[in-house]
Amino acid sequence: MPLTLAGIGQSNTIRRVGGSEETRRFLENLGFISGAQITVLSAIGGNVIVNIKDSRVAINEDMARHIMI
Repeated sequence: MPLTLAGIGQSNTIRRVGGSEETRRFLENLGFISGAQITVLSAIGGNVIVNIKDSRVAINEDMARHIMI
């Protein structure tokens, strides 16, 4: 399921990252890689703030749809 459907406070594992090559590279540079643990801290209007690799990262709904957990 896409990251946009994840519950707040739940820890999940990233299964795959989709999208164009540019989108995948951008997300990988932020730490969104297969096998990484991710926790949704906040979700407002589809935009999410997540905790990944001991960092807080905010991504918009379009980017979050490309991340499968």
